[in-house]
Amino acid sequence: MHERRLLMNINTVVFDLEGTLVDTTELILASFQHVLEAHAPGRFRREDMISFIGPSLNETFQKIDPENAATLVEAYQKHNREHHDDLIKEYPGVDETVATLAAQGWKLGVVTTKRKDMAYRGLEVTGLLPYFSTIVTFNDVSKVKPDPEPIEKALSALEAEGHEAIMVGDSYHDILAGKNAGTKTAGVSWSIKGEDYLRTFQPDIMLDVMTDLLDYVGVKTP
Repeated sequence: MHERRLLMNINTVVFDLEGTLVDTTELILASFQHVLEAHAPGRFRREDMISFIGPSLNETFQKIDPENAATLVEAYQKHNREHHDDLIKEYPGVDETVATLAAQGWKLGVVTTKRKDMAYRGLEVTGLLPYFSTIVTFNDVSKVKPDPEPIEKALSALEAEGHEAIMVGDSYHDILAGKNAGTKTAGVSWSIKGEDYLRTFQPDIMLDVMTDLLDYVGVKTP
């Protein structure tokens, strides 16, 4: 359990999606494995694929094979869509946390590198969609996290300032994007990259479970 340090004057929370609100680890790894085993059999291990979680698909596949990146992205998305609903689930405490914040009038948004159709589908399948008035996806921006553009776009739509917001995420892209946008930042200890790794990017707080966020921002639960 981490020492609790109350964050004052926060009224807005922007969440990453995959790896933060919803657990898509097996879905992501299965999709990468399907594509990469067909493209380069035996070249990538599961540990290698874990490092692909966080950056956009374009960024990842450009590094692997620039000439065929678009084809690889398309193959990944096809596999991901076909298996999405069976392999996605929300993390413990997520529904309770966002429902409590929403009920108390907090401004809530999602910023993700996922494409719009699949981001909305993931939120809908898990029942989280109604809680968020603003969802910024890969299709909505010219630059993705860690550039501040996606968070700044979400804050603008939520009519919030960076100093009154916190960005919650599972990767260094989320933490750096929050810092670049002038928000507080929260890392999640269930990050597949590991809590110690995420701590090296110095998030303001670290969450053991999503409901910890309520304590940090001073929200009383029923």
